[in-house]
Amino acid sequence: MSDIGHNNGPTMEPGESWRRHCWGTARKRLLPTLPIEVVRLRVKRAAEIGLDYRTYASIRAASGHDVIALLFSTNALRMLPPAPTLPQDRAERLAAVSATGRAALVRAPLHPDTVLTLSGGRLDQATPAPRPFASWSETRTALRAALAPQNWPADRVVLIGDTHEEREWSQAARLAYYLPADRFFAA
Repeated sequence: MSDIGHNNGPTMEPGESWRRHCWGTARKRLLPTLPIEVVRLRVKRAAEIGLDYRTYASIRAASGHDVIALLFSTNALRMLPPAPTLPQDRAERLAAVSATGRAALVRAPLHPDTVLTLSGGRLDQATPAPRPFASWSETRTALRAALAPQNWPADRVVLIGDTHEEREWSQAARLAYYLPADRFFAA
């Protein structure tokens, strides 16, 4: 802990520039330099799954794995009761994502079969979402059940949601990443 009155600013001790140099050198050694062919393949893969390269690269760096599935909440898809429909912009974006699994987490009172029908084949599966205010373990169990039919490992699945609660779902299930819907559908 710092002394009283310390604002955690830069150190005034001698040798700070040397420590900064050592830290920078170690960081450069830690981060690999990818061959241009690998970068091109990853840019292509990011486009295939509907992500911008920066997002895709950060997911790969954090998880160490490729993204194999996208999990959408019905809020993110704008499929809301009482008369759910799949808006045109959402339908077009889902149709453009072809090289990965696509699934929906369906909030009650909607039914998974209804969501699959309304998606017009743009989703591979639909399962019930965790109930509102569910405990952490209930949420994890519900999300793992959503991944089970396809045997998708949680650390390779990206959740695209629209609420703070859905961000917490991603953390509870230890998914690869949480992406806000406006960021995914704006691209």
